[in-house]
Amino acid sequence: MGAAHALEVTVKLPVQTWFTRSTSRARDWPIERLRARKAGTRVSVVLPALDEEATVGRVVAMVRRLAEDTGLVDEVVVMDSGSTDGTARAAAEAGATVHHRDEVLPEVGSRPGKGEVLWKSLAVTTGDVVVFVDADLTDPQPQLVTGLLGPLLTDPGVELVKGCYDRPLQGAGATSGGRVTELVARPLISRFYPDLAGVVQPLAGEYAGRRRLLEALPFCGGYGVEIAMLIDTLELRGLSAIAQVDLGRRGHGHQDTAALGRMATQITDVVHRRAGAGPLDAPTITQFARDGYGRYAPVTHVLDVAERPPMITVAGYGQRAAKVS
Repeated sequence: MGAAHALEVTVKLPVQTWFTRSTSRARDWPIERLRARKAGTRVSVVLPALDEEATVGRVVAMVRRLAEDTGLVDEVVVMDSGSTDGTARAAAEAGATVHHRDEVLPEVGSRPGKGEVLWKSLAVTTGDVVVFVDADLTDPQPQLVTGLLGPLLTDPGVELVKGCYDRPLQGAGATSGGRVTELVARPLISRFYPDLAGVVQPLAGEYAGRRRLLEALPFCGGYGVEIAMLIDTLELRGLSAIAQVDLGRRGHGHQDTAALGRMATQITDVVHRRAGAGPLDAPTITQFARDGYGRYAPVTHVLDVAERPPMITVAGYGQRAAKVS
């Protein structure tokens, strides 16, 4: 059986139909076209950051230049997830408004993890559209923002836009999906949520959504937030509300395999829970490291994937948003 024939057998027609209709490229969305369609839509760009002093300033500076040159971005916000380095200072010096996770919604407390600061960003931003961009990018380019805005500014039926891109991995060339995506997320999606099989990078950290959607979704803690948001959007709004844009190339730092193992555990747990196939206990993973005597020692990690409720249900959110705006 030839490769082309195998592809026809394994890719369902509805997936191919969605992929063809809902996938675009960043160059399909020139700035002048976006400016003509922005009208009164307010756009917030949010960078979740944890100890990203070396890169966050460059990412903020890129977004600030885009805002000043085009008017497509109305505010740039960095959400500090408890950094111990100069992340907050570097972000502020580059022109971002910086919020520490502990200072936002203090009445509900604070938790570690990416999902927490993404959720809390809704309480301190004013955009009708919110664009999320990771703070560890080593070569930030404007199309990371403009590409994501394209479907949202031109199609009222689209509510969530995922980015996809080539990811240079040392010794392996450019790959379209990360290691956790290809080894964990994609097999799980194919098994439990085949309608999402056309999403190139379900774990991508660059994506954008309408506030009306984001505030209606629960936010999963830790690294499960992206895949949970994708599944929840499918369940709440349907596949037609999701689009994706090829953003070209994305350079960023890479985590070691132990960290990726913990990430994979969180993602597996989130998908299984949403599919009704997983336990309700916090997920754990036991990994091994050499001790001071050169012997293997087990280390068990308990991973926090507790969810925050939809922001629209949080007391005072509506009044707080009005004050921010």
